[in-house]
Amino acid sequence: MFEITKKSLQLGAHTLTIETGEIARQADGAVMVSYGDTVVLVAATAKTEVKEGQDFFPLTVDYQEKTYAAGRIPGGYFKREGRPSEKETLTARLIDRPMRPLFPDAFYNEVQIVATVLSIDPEIDADIPAMIGASAAVALAGIPFYGPMGAVKVGYINGEYVLNPTATQLKESELDLVVAATETAVMMVESEAKELPEDVMLGAVVFGHEQMQPVIKMINELAAEAGKEPWDWTPPEPDTALIAKVEAIAAEDINAAFKIKSKGERSAKLDEIKSRVMSTLITEETSTLEANKIKDEFFKLEAKTVRSQILNGEPRIDGRDTRTVRPITIRSGVLPRTHGSALFTRGETQALVVTTLGTGKDEQIIDALAGEYYENFMLHYNMPPFATGETGRVGSPKRREIGHGNLAKRALKAVLPKKEDFDYTIRVVSEITESNGSSSMASVCGGCLAMLDAGVPLTAHVAGVAMGLIKEGNRVAVLTDILGDEDHLGDMDFKVAGTDKGVTALQMDIKITGITAQIMQVALAQAKEGRAHILGLMKQAVSGVNTEMSQFAPRIITMKINPDKIRDVIGKGGAVIQALTKETNTSIDIEDDGTVKIACTNADEGAEAQRRIAQITAEVEVGQIYEGPVVKILDFGAVVTLLPGKDGLVHISQIAHERVKAVSDYLKEGDVVKVKVVEIDDKGKVRLSMKALIDPPAREEAPAAE
Repeated sequence: MFEITKKSLQLGAHTLTIETGEIARQADGAVMVSYGDTVVLVAATAKTEVKEGQDFFPLTVDYQEKTYAAGRIPGGYFKREGRPSEKETLTARLIDRPMRPLFPDAFYNEVQIVATVLSIDPEIDADIPAMIGASAAVALAGIPFYGPMGAVKVGYINGEYVLNPTATQLKESELDLVVAATETAVMMVESEAKELPEDVMLGAVVFGHEQMQPVIKMINELAAEAGKEPWDWTPPEPDTALIAKVEAIAAEDINAAFKIKSKGERSAKLDEIKSRVMSTLITEETSTLEANKIKDEFFKLEAKTVRSQILNGEPRIDGRDTRTVRPITIRSGVLPRTHGSALFTRGETQALVVTTLGTGKDEQIIDALAGEYYENFMLHYNMPPFATGETGRVGSPKRREIGHGNLAKRALKAVLPKKEDFDYTIRVVSEITESNGSSSMASVCGGCLAMLDAGVPLTAHVAGVAMGLIKEGNRVAVLTDILGDEDHLGDMDFKVAGTDKGVTALQMDIKITGITAQIMQVALAQAKEGRAHILGLMKQAVSGVNTEMSQFAPRIITMKINPDKIRDVIGKGGAVIQALTKETNTSIDIEDDGTVKIACTNADEGAEAQRRIAQITAEVEVGQIYEGPVVKILDFGAVVTLLPGKDGLVHISQIAHERVKAVSDYLKEGDVVKVKVVEIDDKGKVRLSMKALIDPPAREEAPAAE
């Protein structure tokens, strides 16, 4: 019934197995990928017909984690998986970004790739198996594809590269890098690092590319044995007559338009030229498909114009050479009530970045497949449509916004202070108010400056720059600080962030079928030069951390109490701590080890909360003198409150050598007396004494007590 084909190999410390023929047989291509105990089902399906009027490649990649994979039942009312988590969205992007360029130009059939995590080993992330599975599923489906593609993760521990490090190893690794590539060229890199030199980063990419070659070979063998017949698809021949018509109408004007430095004016001029081309060449008899071909040829003419100018050594669109960074202006502390803020403007790209400081209660709880954990650093990126002068939907973040925010976050993590040195939850929000190239790197720069303004003691300044590539045969140009049009019309988006010391994050996406290590080396060196320039300007504007935190930011007072006393501070039903926070206007967090964190915006209120907690948790000590009220009169003595919740008994049999007939003749409830602790028995009961040297209550003719 089943025609199962299975291939296995040793990849790092675990065995990678790809199997097809048993599950999801109605998909065009489907594989079960096992790596250790992590198992991912990946299915690829494509439509054989192109939708009427389709003029782009509709690739959809979905990555979904099932909680049963970790032996868990989902939380919440519905008890089933809901909207994609940030992790699922980011992994879907990891699959999509290197796969998309491997489909041919002019291939407009709808393709969907669905990766489902069925089993998870907490030590082995499902991202690499899912990427390998996507490549294998498409290769099996016979869809036009310039793959297969391999993928691995690279760590760097004790000066050595580690292939597919486990979750435990990544905690001590100085690098977390994912690289995807074909047999001959690298397609994508995504990484964060702890200020590593460029040569180490490049070495990691080369190492990963070498180590994935057996995986690519295995997918080829699997497709040869179990794959479907390749589609009978050939790219359409260029319509030379149409190309000539478009060039005759628009070439000269497009060339002039790309001399206009202002993005708004340039875009308006190009729209005008495009409208003229469309109105000239499109009639009532023109089909939707033919109209889309005209639009496509106009775009190709735009790309040809920009690319030729750059490769011919002419100035770029805005007049720069290939290595110059656009003008930068920086303003810090721009918002009066926020904890920290910065406005970072580079050319026509602008980020207004705000930092908010919180307490432990503000930490984000991540309900991950491998287990729940807490995150005390968040970076969120928003780009409304007005940033590019357009109208559009404003709502929940899209995949691109989540991806850009994650990149900026990874770039800044390496310079954050240790939790024990700065015990705050930090949230950074980057609002992109203008966009014309590399708003994610503007978010890195602005995020660094906003945190410094908020008083976050970063270990170094971090800057980021986006590099571009124009490649025609052997002619290559690497561009520093690319514009939006250069990104759109170019071959590479290569973002590098870091400090003076080294790289903290690297992300590379390729639109062609890959680049070589030599091109990457040039791009890294040129990016280092650009980053150094930006860092210099940032340090001039904000030399270091702001020593005076905003008056609206919380101050955190940390103290230690006996863990056995935690219940006394909390009180029955939380009554004590609720009263404390309300009366002192503070926020109080208590950890299981007895660490108490008091957050306040007023120093006096914080000190009062600290004093009261110290009073509640203080231990009664033998030999110490305490002053407290009499709370109960007994026939043989009195009960005195020494500390909140802690009473002691003083036995009174005689005063001034005279036998006491009634204690109430000398003391009454409410009197404040000084007493000395003479004994604490095994059950915690406290015995007190009153000596002549300790004044009794001031009452007329009251004899000295002893």
